[in-house]
Amino acid sequence: MWFKSRSGAPVLGDFEQLVLFGVLRLGEDAYGAAIRQEIHARSGRDVSINAVYTTLDRLEGKGMLRSWVGEPTAQRGGRRRKFYALRPAGATALRDAYRAFTAMAGGLEPQLEHR
Repeated sequence: MWFKSRSGAPVLGDFEQLVLFGVLRLGEDAYGAAIRQEIHARSGRDVSINAVYTTLDRLEGKGMLRSWVGEPTAQRGGRRRKFYALRPAGATALRDAYRAFTAMAGGLEPQLEHR
């Protein structure tokens, strides 16, 4: 990574942040398609499932996520679903990104409304 935050965690890209927020928000129900739906519902971004899975794999490789495979389900024809959860490094990086964004954006709402 080129940049590190004050805590030393890598700086996240905007889509990485959306994916991590989706994982955090969904909790134990965080799997690829649900994360994609959460991103779309909350941000309005229509993202491909491939982009979500690529980002999940990258974040897991960086040690920010862990994954496990759930039990087979009848609704999926006996196939298993892969679930994700934040690791401490992912939580730290996401917290740093959130703090930086809110510090930069704080108080600017009126200016953004008039532009």
